[in-house]
Amino acid sequence: MAYQQILAPILEKEALAANIYRMVFSCKHMAKAAVPGQFIHILPQGKTLRRPISICAIDDDMGTMSIVFEVKGEGTRTIAQQNPGETMDILGPLGHGFTLLPDAKKVVLVGGGIGNPPMLSLAQVYGAKAVAICGYRTASIVTLQSDFTASGAETILCTDDGTAGRKALVTQPLEEILAAGGVDMVYACGPRPMLRFVAETAKRYQVPCEVSMEERMGCGIGACLVCACQLEKEGKSVMGHVCKDGPVFRAEEVVW
Repeated sequence: MAYQQILAPILEKEALAANIYRMVFSCKHMAKAAVPGQFIHILPQGKTLRRPISICAIDDDMGTMSIVFEVKGEGTRTIAQQNPGETMDILGPLGHGFTLLPDAKKVVLVGGGIGNPPMLSLAQVYGAKAVAICGYRTASIVTLQSDFTASGAETILCTDDGTAGRKALVTQPLEEILAAGGVDMVYACGPRPMLRFVAETAKRYQVPCEVSMEERMGCGIGACLVCACQLEKEGKSVMGHVCKDGPVFRAEEVVW
């Protein structure tokens, strides 16, 4: 796993919804090395612990990467207070990303809430071969829909309360698409209960599935062992670490 630590200039900052921000960094070499599903570890100014944030989009030609994150505590609040023209201490790209299938005819991307941003980089890779199912609680926190559309992917918006798009859980359109056949892979990122149901649905239709897991992290490189998760490999229960062995895992490996 090759990674670097840099002070990356912030090129853009945008509030997408209440407490949800997009930032774009200039990081030529990091952008060239990054793949969808990886993350960066950001050191907020004045803090000692880094915050892991998934990579949202990668522009190799421009030498930029973007992140979309929700302010949940003091660390992410500090990150959100930085502005274009300033630099941010980032470590990355970290973790194992999604498996890309150059010969795939159709893939399904499933995102839940703040798990939608990592799906955008996949949508940009697959374009019209992808169907992106984006789930949110309500219309006020819906983000990135124009970006998914611009990628060429078919985009299905679902909200729990029906205030935007379709009133449905993401597994409902997923099941309809899988039942029609022809899907080569399902990718998912979001809350653990959602991931479990996505994994079970893909398994029923015998379609490979990869999930991006979330756990609290310390070092981000597998040294502190904070982000442990239980896996099953070759019939044996083993402990993996989200930062080093993931954050992307084959769905059948995860002990739900």
